[in-house]
Amino acid sequence: MRETSTMQQSALSGITRRRFVVTVAAGSAAAAALAMLPIDPVAAQEGPKTLDEAIKAAIGDRQPADGAGVISLDVPQIAENGNTVPLSVAVDSPMTAEDYVRTVHLFADGNPRPGVIAFNFTPRSGRAEAATRMRLARTQNVVALAELSDGRVLMTQAEVKVTIGGCGG
Repeated sequence: MRETSTMQQSALSGITRRRFVVTVAAGSAAAAALAMLPIDPVAAQEGPKTLDEAIKAAIGDRQPADGAGVISLDVPQIAENGNTVPLSVAVDSPMTAEDYVRTVHLFADGNPRPGVIAFNFTPRSGRAEAATRMRLARTQNVVALAELSDGRVLMTQAEVKVTIGGCGG
C-alpha cells in the first residue's frame, strides 16, 4: 500500500495547479464548442414524413391486403397522455418453416415520423406477437402491417384519440 501511494505521488508531482486548470479549461472549451455546432438540417429531416412514404420504405410496391381477423392490434380508444400509449400486436400464424410472419411494422399516421417500430420474427419465435409503448402527437390512426413468408402483406389499423399530445403537441 505504501508503494502505491508513493507511485501516485511521483506520477502527480509533475503536474502543477496551473497546468491542471489549463487542461480542464481547454477540455471544457472543446466540449462547449462541440455542443454549439449546428445540427445539419438536411440530416435531421431525413426519413419518410408521410404514412405512404413510410409504408413504401417498409414493403416497397407490394399492396397490403385486409388483415382483419388475422392481425390483432390492441391500442386504447382514448389515450389521456400521448407520451406513453400502450399497444400490443399479434398475428395468427402457424409459425412453421413454410408459413410464418417475417416482420410486423407499426406506423402512426399523425406523428412527425410515422414509422414507430418493426418486430422481426422467425419460425423459432413460436408466436408472432409483441407489446410496447409509443408516443402519439395527436389523435390518429395506428397501422399494423404484417409481412408473411410467402411475400403477402396484411394490414389493419385502429384510431387512438389523444387528449394530450406526446410529440411536442
